Order: sequence, then C-alpha cells, then structure tokens
Amino acid sequence: MVANFLGSLFGGGAAPRSAAVAGAELPGVADPAADELAVTGAALEELRRTALGNGAQLPTIVVSQLLQLADILRALIGYIGPSGASTEQRVLLNAVITDYLPSPLRAYLMLAAGSRRDESPDTAVLLEQLATLYATVQNLDNQVRTGAITELAVHGQFLRDKFDIDGLHLEGR
Repeated sequence: MVANFLGSLFGGGAAPRSAAVAGAELPGVADPAADELAVTGAALEELRRTALGNGAQLPTIVVSQLLQLADILRALIGYIGPSGASTEQRVLLNAVITDYLPSPLRAYLMLAAGSRRDESPDTAVLLEQLATLYATVQNLDNQVRTGAITELAVHGQFLRDKFDIDGLHLEGR
C-alpha cells in the first residue's frame, strides 16, 4: 500500500481511480459539470461579442469594465474545468455570465443615446453594478482557488496521518 502511494508520487505506479472518475472518461458518458461549463463559456463569448459589437454605443469605461470582467471569467472557467468547483460556485458563475451581466447591459443599451453618455446618472448606475459584479467575481475566483488549496492540504494531512509519514526514518538517522 505504501509502495503504491510512493510510486504514484514519483510516477512509478498508477494511482487507483474511483469508478466515477473512470466512468467520466468513457466515451458516450456525459459529464454534466463539463457540459455546464461549456454552455457557460459559450454564453460568456456571446456577452463579449455583444459588448464589442455595441462598443460605439457604449462609453469606453463600460466596454473596458465588461471586457475586464469577461477576461477574469474566462480564466475562471479555464481553472474550474480541470480543478473543479462546488455546485454553488458553478451556479454563481453561470448566473453572473448568463443573467447578472447581460441583463443590465441589455437594459442600458435600450436607453436613449443621451442617457448613455459618460457622465449620465444611468451610466453611473451601470458602473456601480459592474463594480459590484467585479467584487463578486474576484471573491468567487478567490473561493475557487483557495478551496482547491484547502482541499489539497486536508488530503495531505489525511495521508500524513494515515501513513505516519512523519514517523518514517532511515535506519541510523
């Protein structure tokens, strides 16, 4: 057992996999989380196209903040794919991309051109909403990344306790 563990650490053996992980790699077996991320990624690209396509109708600061959010969200989707995230985190990510960002943008685009000036109160409200979403996305990104680190630390502690790694010593030392 210890040999398998040490072998897996140094590439000498195959680590056992659960049936769920093995089944997720079979052709024809759907991975709902991956499918959900693919749909979310497509929605993000559509949001990005909308922001760029309507760039002439939007203040520069609005386009800039939308694209900055899109970049952070794209990186987060790329990170969540291989490392995973909780259901709540994936739902929040999807809601931000499919509802929280596009809804105010669509409402703002429906306003008269005079209301979409840099100094207008409507632009200030939209920028406030984008700032709130930015803080939410930064928080989500931090939660996902630190959650993965915490999970690895807990797993490492489990292995240390289970195999008494600290108690292993070479003879004569």
